[in-house]
Amino acid sequence: MVPRRKCNGAKHSTEATDSEDRVQMTEDRQGISSFEDLMVFQKAYGVSLEIHKKSLGFPKEEQYGLADQIRRASKSICANLAEGHGKHCHSNKEFKRYISIAIGSSDEMRVWLRYCLDLHYINETEWKHWKDSYKEISKMLQGLHRSWK
Repeated sequence: MVPRRKCNGAKHSTEATDSEDRVQMTEDRQGISSFEDLMVFQKAYGVSLEIHKKSLGFPKEEQYGLADQIRRASKSICANLAEGHGKHCHSNKEFKRYISIAIGSSDEMRVWLRYCLDLHYINETEWKHWKDSYKEISKMLQGLHRSWK
């Protein structure tokens, strides 16, 4: 077995002792062994699951339009964090580029959610919850972008 290169001080996944330790990890790079350890990934993933489930109930004519768009945009935040984190061993600049793309997708989601509200596919409570969630996700991503050197 070939040992993996340690990336910029991040712990190897075998160094995380149990699930409780993994939950307590923050965006401090010393505790990040996987994109799944990023709190922003965890939050974005949870919200994208909610969005996906809700969008399946949109009218048939929207399944390949707005519903598909919000499913793709919400998932792209998570996918960009995963792909960028996978490449950060080779280039921190590359990871920051993927974080920037994720910020754009997070902000894009707030536009699509407004359409969903105005077209009466979601109610005001859902809209506010998801709008606020994506606002927080964007702030978390901006902080991660600033702090990742």
